[in-house]
Amino acid sequence: MTMASTISKAATILREGGLVAFPTETVYGLGADATNDTAVARIFTAKQRPHFNPLISHVPDCEAAFRLGKFNAEAETLARAVWPGPLTIVVERRADCPLSLLCSAGLSSVALRVPAHPMALALLKEVDRPLAAPSANRSGRISPTTAEHVRSSLGDDVDLILDGGPSAVGVESTVVRFVETGPYMLRSGGVTRNVLEDILGRKVMTPTRFHTDLHSPGMLESHYAPLSPLRLNAAAPEWREVYLGFGDYDYGPWTLSKSGNIQEAAGNLFKMLHAIDDSSPERIAVAPIPMFGLGEAINDRLIRAAAPRSEP
Repeated sequence: MTMASTISKAATILREGGLVAFPTETVYGLGADATNDTAVARIFTAKQRPHFNPLISHVPDCEAAFRLGKFNAEAETLARAVWPGPLTIVVERRADCPLSLLCSAGLSSVALRVPAHPMALALLKEVDRPLAAPSANRSGRISPTTAEHVRSSLGDDVDLILDGGPSAVGVESTVVRFVETGPYMLRSGGVTRNVLEDILGRKVMTPTRFHTDLHSPGMLESHYAPLSPLRLNAAAPEWREVYLGFGDYDYGPWTLSKSGNIQEAAGNLFKMLHAIDDSSPERIAVAPIPMFGLGEAINDRLIRAAAPRSEP
């Protein structure tokens, strides 16, 4: 089957209310027609996801996003500078916004993104409607960066999986909120704080605590979790721990980046957590990760993965 025919088949499934997992530059997404309530509800069922956690809607370009949400001047500047790219922008819904209210989890805001992966963009153009697409895995578990991760996590609960190779960025999109006040960085990710601030010409604020009204995916305190518990900022492994290192450590085969490269570490994070978790270790010890650039996003994911588990 050619790429064009595969994309056409995927678009047909989506228009008929089905679920299609597709690659983005961040992680693989579990896509459904964002204007179809029943299709969006299938995402929650497949992921076993709390219904109060909003979904990101993906669109093919800035103009499509501007038709769905109210972008102020700063939000539009940021969108045009970064999209397509690993950035989600949260804004107020337009009055005529066709997105299912399930995507907003009952809030007045919408989370929008233009992905940079060519297969994702081809699918969005072919289906000709926004796609709600959280990460294609069971809720709260390790995010998928390959098609095989999706198969392992969701199995037959997804109608089609598009294989676009490993995700280039390897951590989710940065989420910036422009609702009432802002900008607030709700989630660190593939676009660093420095880049955001350079574009906007001012500081980007960070919420001081987890909000009760979750305006963004990934705001649950326990999230991205392997089945095995994690111990963070570990200088060395303890008895019966598997060690996930950073830098030139001699504590086993798993090292996010032997050279200490943050970009490489981000790309390896979920892939290595998947591989280690598959061996059912008693506990996973993780080396300290510097808090600069993508290190902020890596530490955010690790802190949430190590948090006390909540029921889905």
